[in-house]
Amino acid sequence: MRTRRLGKTGPEVSELGLGAMGMSDMYGPADETESIATIHAAIDSGITLIDTGDFYGMGHNEMLIGRALRDRNRDDVVISVKFGAQRSPAGEWLGYDASPNALKTALSYTLRRLGTDHIDVYRPARLDPNVPVEDTVGAIAEMVQAGYVRHIGLSEVGADTIRRAAAVHPIADLQIEYSLISRSVEDAILPALRELGIGVTAYGVLSRGLLSGHWSADRPHTAADFRSHSPRFQGDNLARNLELVDALREIADHKAVSVAQVAVAWVLSRGEDIVPLVGARRRDRLAESAGALSVELSEEDLGMIEKAVPVDAAAGERYAPAQMRTLDSER
Repeated sequence: MRTRRLGKTGPEVSELGLGAMGMSDMYGPADETESIATIHAAIDSGITLIDTGDFYGMGHNEMLIGRALRDRNRDDVVISVKFGAQRSPAGEWLGYDASPNALKTALSYTLRRLGTDHIDVYRPARLDPNVPVEDTVGAIAEMVQAGYVRHIGLSEVGADTIRRAAAVHPIADLQIEYSLISRSVEDAILPALRELGIGVTAYGVLSRGLLSGHWSADRPHTAADFRSHSPRFQGDNLARNLELVDALREIADHKAVSVAQVAVAWVLSRGEDIVPLVGARRRDRLAESAGALSVELSEEDLGMIEKAVPVDAAAGERYAPAQMRTLDSER
């Protein structure tokens, strides 16, 4: 497993990370035994970066990871945690709170649930519209000074917010959706990150399963599944997006690899400062995505991929309208 560094100041991590959200939330039921086995398989394969959020399953995801790491060396993994999203007992989304006292309280619970004395990268899940980003970053910086946090990250914020945050404390990375069909980061955000020496952890590299090659128009999903209300998975939008997947499949078949492997390899090809997160919930899906590390994309391949899936070719926004309005990165 090769490694990449998260920005100029961040930790060195495996060039592929594991996103654990789906093991607890957002995509319907998951098997805990298989989830823990998948985390173990990831570590055994050399994956060192594990990403979670304190609101994934209202703490369940952190406790799951904590159980998975009990018999492992804590120093072998880099744990990235998002905080700030507020949820009711029923799971409803109530907004964001990234105020200093709230984040310090959230961090206290996160440390306990994970069974660790520090978080490697701590980041607000979204920009809190009621709290200046300087205040949020300044409070995390206090936790860095106290030893509870190693590095500060950001998530789904735009170039101006990134610059303001970086003026307060070094920022290791920005976590943001980046895939063949989600490329708005390339316009202003990615250039700002590279100017400042900030890395990227890219989530949604398989577009919630859309680019996995395993999705079909008749696949059932529950009301609790994010995709049941995601614009890209609805009606004509889904039909159009699956046409893009079919075009990508032709390239994958020509190279004797899977659609998912081409999609992950494309994100890997975008720069050494980008670390894709794969949201595998099962060992077989993890192994498939990890196979992308062996996929070589030539300039000819990249040209064919761009032709098959042009910029802005996706039908539908990546979130429903209410959620899109919370994204500082899309303003």
